[in-house]
Amino acid sequence: MADRPALVILTGAGISAESGVPTFRGGGGLWEGHRIEDVATPGAFARDPERVLRFYDARRRQLAGVEPNAAHRALARLEAAWDGPFLLITQNVDHLHEQAGSRKLLHMHGELLRARCSRCGWSDRWTGDLAGVACPACGRLPALRPDVVWFEEIPIGLDRIEAALEACGLFAAIGTSGQVWPAAGFVELARRAGAHTIELNLEPSEGSDRFAERRLGPASRIVPAWVEELLVAG
Repeated sequence: MADRPALVILTGAGISAESGVPTFRGGGGLWEGHRIEDVATPGAFARDPERVLRFYDARRRQLAGVEPNAAHRALARLEAAWDGPFLLITQNVDHLHEQAGSRKLLHMHGELLRARCSRCGWSDRWTGDLAGVACPACGRLPALRPDVVWFEEIPIGLDRIEAALEACGLFAAIGTSGQVWPAAGFVELARRAGAHTIELNLEPSEGSDRFAERRLGPASRIVPAWVEELLVAG
């Protein structure tokens, strides 16, 4: 597959919903019963760290029973076969892309299965609970927090993302709401670079009209079909 364009893919909560990971928004969403201000901001952690940690401990335990679906596996297959620059950006803090085999991956909102010390900066993979646990490096308590990006914090890897979008020839957004910034603006950067843009979603996102092409349906159905088209076309 020679002369492939640079490909950038953005994934959101919709791709993991079919694996049983609750989505950010909606009646059955991840934050139901919890105000964002109480569990997902630096201020919330400063006010009541134990409450925040218990909330994320529950989310981490929830991941133990989920598996990648056909959409995750299709993107890993695409990465392995794509003879050209490739970057998969995910807004999700789960580990389903890694489980499926993705390697050229950037977690712009961090990872739930990592912990970070808010005092000394230590960080590492973490699968257990954090509430009541002292930092392994500096011993302080409370100090450990999930290594995720909270509201009011800067997403990870924005310089790398911007560079990839400015050089890409094909941009796809999968399972995104189009409401969370700066990710909602990635399509505009790709368009300015002259890239073909496509949205794959269960329903049109808030910014759906900014994409050149749209495909609607469950991610586990439409993503593998799209990947197959790309690979056959090569």
